[in-house]
Amino acid sequence: ISSLQDILKPPKLRGGFGELLLNDLLRQTIPHDHYTFQYQFKSGERVDAIITLGERLVPIDAKFPLENFKKYIESDDEDTKRRARKEFINNVKKHIDAIATKYIRPAEQTFDFALMYIPAENVYYETIIKDDSGGEGISDYAMKKKVIPVSPNTFYSYLQTILLGLRGMRIEERVEEVLKHLQALRGDFGRFGEDFDTLGKHLRNSLQKYDDAGKDLDKFSARLERIETLGESRPSSTKKIDIPQTPQGV
Repeated sequence: ISSLQDILKPPKLRGGFGELLLNDLLRQTIPHDHYTFQYQFKSGERVDAIITLGERLVPIDAKFPLENFKKYIESDDEDTKRRARKEFINNVKKHIDAIATKYIRPAEQTFDFALMYIPAENVYYETIIKDDSGGEGISDYAMKKKVIPVSPNTFYSYLQTILLGLRGMRIEERVEEVLKHLQALRGDFGRFGEDFDTLGKHLRNSLQKYDDAGKDLDKFSARLERIETLGESRPSSTKKIDIPQTPQGV
């Protein structure tokens, strides 16, 4: 840990490490076609990342000043500690001013706010939550400038909200397509209804023909039975002829 702290002492390396954490969090959360790293504005200024929401952009800065915060945390002398914190607060406010000036550009399709990514929870706590500087604190000053401070945890919550918004936008974008499918389905169902009615008519006609054929068959059977009965009951027209017997001895 000490070696890592020594490596990250140069501000540029430390800023790069913050950007690395930011990039990794975006890759894990937001679809890749909705964020861009090192986005360049027309002025030539580059912001660490932007998130695309429809036609609008959310700028995100990750270069948070930590030099005087380190002095404030490590100092044992109260006067030195107080001066370091005051300098730290001034540095953060200047950084907020820079974010508001460089990256909040509604004319270039950004929203009228930007996110200031603070790469450590303890720094966020000491800076935003535990703000005992008196007067206008960093949080109030940032909100007045429309710069929203976020820590890794709170930034993740923001990203989840943005993700829900993206899903809602995708649904909204596909509403017309869904309506087209519904209209096509309605036409298909109408044609199915017509075919179903035609089939029902054919079935009813077939059933009627079946019933009629059954009735005709019954009539035919009845006629056959009557004919057979008449044949059995008719009297014979053949007369019996008596043949005389020859006398004996003739």
